[in-house]
Amino acid sequence: MLVPIGPEVPAAVRGVLKSLHDAVGRLLAPGAPTALFATAQAGLPRAADHPRTLALVTDLNILAHSDGAHWIRQDTGAVIV
Repeated sequence: MLVPIGPEVPAAVRGVLKSLHDAVGRLLAPGAPTALFATAQAGLPRAADHPRTLALVTDLNILAHSDGAHWIRQDTGAVIV
């Protein structure tokens, strides 16, 4: 939970802060499915930089997850090289 802001904060800044607060709230408790990161196999980022993350690998037409060391195919469990 974010700390409330005081009345001394200008209205324009207050609007931006509320927008950011609402966006973070939607990330913490989404009310609908969220889009996956989609990329071709060659565009997958380093798995070590994205542990426990899902990606849609468009040229393989599969979902993959990062175990922190490799991207793993969800259909076969094989490592994506």
